[in-house]
Amino acid sequence: MNSITQATRPVLTILCPCFNEQGVVSAFFDQLRPVIESVSDRYHVKTIFLNNGSTDGTLDEILGLRMKWPDIYVITFSKNVGYQRSLDSGLRNTISDLYLFIDVDCEDPPALIPVFLEKYEQGYDIIYGERIDREEPEALKSARRYFYRLLKRLADDEILLDMAEFGMFTAEVRDAIISDQNSFPFIRSSISRVGFRRCGIPFKRQRRIGGQTHYNIMGMVIFAVAGILSASTLFLRLPIYILPFWILVLTGLMIAFLQTGAYWTAIVGLYVFAIYVGTALAFVSLYVARSYKNGLQRPSAFINRRDTYLEPAVAKANA
Repeated sequence: MNSITQATRPVLTILCPCFNEQGVVSAFFDQLRPVIESVSDRYHVKTIFLNNGSTDGTLDEILGLRMKWPDIYVITFSKNVGYQRSLDSGLRNTISDLYLFIDVDCEDPPALIPVFLEKYEQGYDIIYGERIDREEPEALKSARRYFYRLLKRLADDEILLDMAEFGMFTAEVRDAIISDQNSFPFIRSSISRVGFRRCGIPFKRQRRIGGQTHYNIMGMVIFAVAGILSASTLFLRLPIYILPFWILVLTGLMIAFLQTGAYWTAIVGLYVFAIYVGTALAFVSLYVARSYKNGLQRPSAFINRRDTYLEPAVAKANA
């Protein structure tokens, strides 16, 4: 090792969310370990697996790796809280100079980490993988592409297109992200919102190295709706924008009824009135429910201390 000692090297914490990934944890670390070794002269690298309530042998695989490599740690949640909440909780329960998110299925290549570090050394605060392509059906790729472009148009703050959770950022950015108290964390939206100096690294996402994906169409739809609600207040404001046209339509129908006496105009008027009021109440209810849950300020996840292994100083700080 050169003159940079462990005490003075910046700490890079790699956060790896996983749920029932028994078959890929070891293969993932086989790809990650050479990368860690290649930068260990400049950075003290720690790997923290975010065990999202796995019910298979994922934890045993991680603990097996931990016996060989002391800088491997694990946070085990009390149940499967979902991908976004596990990332959010991981940030809130770790202390580091730099943070990096990467999935254990190797769809995001560990080999890009040195490139991220080069950009950090050039002065960037946020370096993220920009997914220009991925190994999946064209229809699904198109749906993802259109969703994020729609989200960009709807969002109150900036949205970085084709951004992946696969990315690196500084402790200052981490502090800005966790300042949110959101019942549904949307990490890529938070990273876009906080600003700082950013750089995207284009890459093609690969197929999983093993195991089964935990995503399905319904889950993606729920994620998309919740993501829009987290990033945009457009639907809360939409009834105000529509109000002049609604009044104009109702006025026209009322005039038609007074002049012709046709009952269908009254029926259509009642229908238009009900649609507007019902839709407005539905949107208001959604945002009120979200605001209520945010106001409770509940933690994103609860940690299973028995199956969690962190450095003593970090564990004591989180106790």
